[in-house]
Amino acid sequence: MAELRALVAVKRVIDYAVKIRVKPDRTGVVTDGVKHSMNPFCEIAVEEAVRLKEKKLVKEVIAVSCGPAQCQETIRTALAMGADRGIHVEVPPAEAEHLGPLQVARVLAKLAEKEKVDLVLLGKQAIDDDCNQTGQMTAGFLDWPQGTFASQVTLEGDKLKVEREIDGGLETLRLKLPAVVTADLRLNEPRYATLPNIMVSPWPAGTESLGVAKNEARSCGSGVRQTSHRESKLSVAMNSLGLESDYFFLVIFSETESRSVAQACTTMPG
Repeated sequence: MAELRALVAVKRVIDYAVKIRVKPDRTGVVTDGVKHSMNPFCEIAVEEAVRLKEKKLVKEVIAVSCGPAQCQETIRTALAMGADRGIHVEVPPAEAEHLGPLQVARVLAKLAEKEKVDLVLLGKQAIDDDCNQTGQMTAGFLDWPQGTFASQVTLEGDKLKVEREIDGGLETLRLKLPAVVTADLRLNEPRYATLPNIMVSPWPAGTESLGVAKNEARSCGSGVRQTSHRESKLSVAMNSLGLESDYFFLVIFSETESRSVAQACTTMPG
């Protein structure tokens, strides 16, 4: 039982007490010169892993963070709380802004396999994007059972008993290890990482490539600021069919689509 090893993901986010300011171009929030800290739900995940280690149920706790160089501060906080090792997956700042759950989940799955861990712990979500996807995707890549929104975790032999919070109350799961667990707010109350502990936390040097394959390039949607040119295309298509544009409003993307949509609308009542 004492041979279990846990991997805990920790994310660097804008501190919850900071007043958020939106960038002038409205493409995001201002992060320069703003206080950052560990995501509160990640703190809960670290605390739970450390408590399992203190009960002699886990042999080693490994904290991992993906992002720019400043993420080392977040890992040091995890080490000060009781984690044994830290892994920093460094991502350049420009790319880190677009780092999403899918990319992080791929990295975590690769690390879980490489480190041969039995348990992956994460916060249920981050307070900056509120995605609530990374844990589920990580379990999917690993093909491991998952217990999300955990409010209580108990080790029972080779299984993990997880009480999870759902809309109707509590649901109890028994997961066969290895497994992925995401921490909810009521799982525990994290201990305070003191500054002296952060300063003296160990930091082994070393760089290694994980060899994680990139996702296939694909196009995606974007914010629409002006729709007048699309409205005019729709109007032309509808007029050519003798339809009145006052009955409905549609936003479409080509004149061909306009014609097919307008033809379909001729069957609508009224």
